[in-house]
Amino acid sequence: MKDRYESPLSSRYASEFMLNLFSAEKRIQTWRRLWAALARAEHNLGLPITAEQVAELEAHITDIDFEMAAQREKEVRHDVMAHVYTYGKAAPSAAGIIHLGATSCYVTDNADLILYREGLRYLRGELIAVLANLSQFAEKYKAAPTLGYTHYQPAQLVTVGKRAALWMQDFLSDLEELDFVLDNLKFRGCRGTTGTEASFVDLFEGDGAKVEELNRQVSAEFGFEKCFAVCGQTYPRKVDSRILNCLSAIAQSAYRMAGDIRLLQHDRQVEEPFEKNQIGSSAMAYKRNPMRSERICSLSRYLMTDAMNAPLTASVQWLERTLDDSAGRRISMPEGFLCADAILRLCQNVTDGLHVNEKVVDRTVREYLPFIATENLMMEAVKRGGDRQSLHEIIRTCSMAATAKMKEGEPCDLLRRLAAEPAFGMTEAEMEAVLDPALYIGRCPQQVDAFLAQIRPLLADASREKPEINL
Repeated sequence: MKDRYESPLSSRYASEFMLNLFSAEKRIQTWRRLWAALARAEHNLGLPITAEQVAELEAHITDIDFEMAAQREKEVRHDVMAHVYTYGKAAPSAAGIIHLGATSCYVTDNADLILYREGLRYLRGELIAVLANLSQFAEKYKAAPTLGYTHYQPAQLVTVGKRAALWMQDFLSDLEELDFVLDNLKFRGCRGTTGTEASFVDLFEGDGAKVEELNRQVSAEFGFEKCFAVCGQTYPRKVDSRILNCLSAIAQSAYRMAGDIRLLQHDRQVEEPFEKNQIGSSAMAYKRNPMRSERICSLSRYLMTDAMNAPLTASVQWLERTLDDSAGRRISMPEGFLCADAILRLCQNVTDGLHVNEKVVDRTVREYLPFIATENLMMEAVKRGGDRQSLHEIIRTCSMAATAKMKEGEPCDLLRRLAAEPAFGMTEAEMEAVLDPALYIGRCPQQVDAFLAQIRPLLADASREKPEINL
């Protein structure tokens, strides 16, 4: 419908998987699976629920009448009870036992935890794909000298691959954080209205062991090993903070990488993919704008600010709960996942086709190499009998003069100036002989090799795995 607002995250950026994961259909199907699981566990533990009722619930998980649910919600002003009613119409023999002993958060919160877990698993695969692309890039260019920058001013040489390894290290940190979140994600379980399990204690006539077994069975059915030891009506909203912080961390790393690429593309050293028929500007036909990297930065800013919603919500959850979390979470949590998905998809695209203009990189290196080589030149001049402090002053004054000329558009003449100083004791040809860029990259290739050796097993394992989606 073109006469209604549609989020660009859904219409332009996010994947089909993520759009489906946070769809109304997937959400309500997950509610129904939770209701069926609750009924099955209650049947197993001796409550008056028949196997036929459980089977009927299972048979009607996907045939959701959303129009009926919407009409019912208008009447009762309660989305969960509207869907209890609609599910009961689809499975009439089980209508009277749906949601037995549960509170709304049994389905809403447990379903959210299930969806968030699958979203994190999917993003894990997307993140590893970015790392895999960058690992190939880093390997290829691990020994390719390039001008380093501090304060965005020319500094000592690094290599193109070493710079990519810095990006990788940030993303690896994000992967470690994501794995921590996944490993420590717990289920809310069957806790009742204020987390006391009082309704289930009543149903099982005071048998606490059966209440614990109920939680174990329902949790296990959805692949959760643990429930929160204590909770109020909801699972702790600190979980949302932890999840969105993790997604924000991915955005921070993506922004840093994309920002670097934008700077380097300005200097024509590196370019993001640019398709044959792509238009860079509506007016300036010659332009090749880094639009993908710019989009990564734009979406990353949004995600970093979106992540602030969760701590603000978690900090004001009065006592056992308050409903002022609901409306905000409906927006901030799904959009956080969709945005992270969009960012990582773009990162995959950029890193898969990142192009290095090697001649431009080399020309830039050569332009600044005389300055970078001055320490080595000074050491050589000392070996030839020069005074270190006097030589340092010669280099300083000659460097300032050469830089001033460069600012006027003239080529670098530092070596000629040094050769003209009798106290320096070296000819221009002798100085040219030590201007091999490979002499000034330190241990960059070895550092990249060591880092890739550390991460390679992770990438190899990931290539054999597919996220297990349990919905």
